[in-house]
Amino acid sequence: MARKKDKSKGSDAAHASPEFNNRKARHLYHIDETLECGVKLVGTEVKSVRAGRMSIGEGYVIAREEPPRLELINVHIDEYAPAGAVNQHRPTQTRLLLAKRREIVKLARKGQEKGVTLVPLKAYFKNGYVKVLVGVARGKKEHDKRQDIKKRETDRDLRRAMSKRV
Repeated sequence: MARKKDKSKGSDAAHASPEFNNRKARHLYHIDETLECGVKLVGTEVKSVRAGRMSIGEGYVIAREEPPRLELINVHIDEYAPAGAVNQHRPTQTRLLLAKRREIVKLARKGQEKGVTLVPLKAYFKNGYVKVLVGVARGKKEHDKRQDIKKRETDRDLRRAMSKRV
């Protein structure tokens, strides 16, 4: 009889699912709201993402009302080398995002407003599926960026001072 796999919750780094964050988006934009979407991928793309070979920093999302669809554009997923040259995908091809119709229409209407952009904030695995967190973003002004940097530095200094004190 075959042995059962150990399902205990241990921190095994080899089996940890990768998570990709778009830190630049949080610096450049105010995020008004977010939506979790699935991503339609082929097999070599999923294997490459699981291997940690994805970049969402330059990506953005286009929402269309007719027909309702979300497209993930300019997100780079490296080719999966063990698959060979024949079965490869294009690294920066447009990928469909999966969401409910009313959510897509809502995002499409918000995306048409002036100064609003739809950006991928995070990509991760959830129950074996690749998910992308899409944010409705408005551009920050230069003084807002400076205030954020100043606040982050003062918080860091406070944490350092408190840790030395203890």
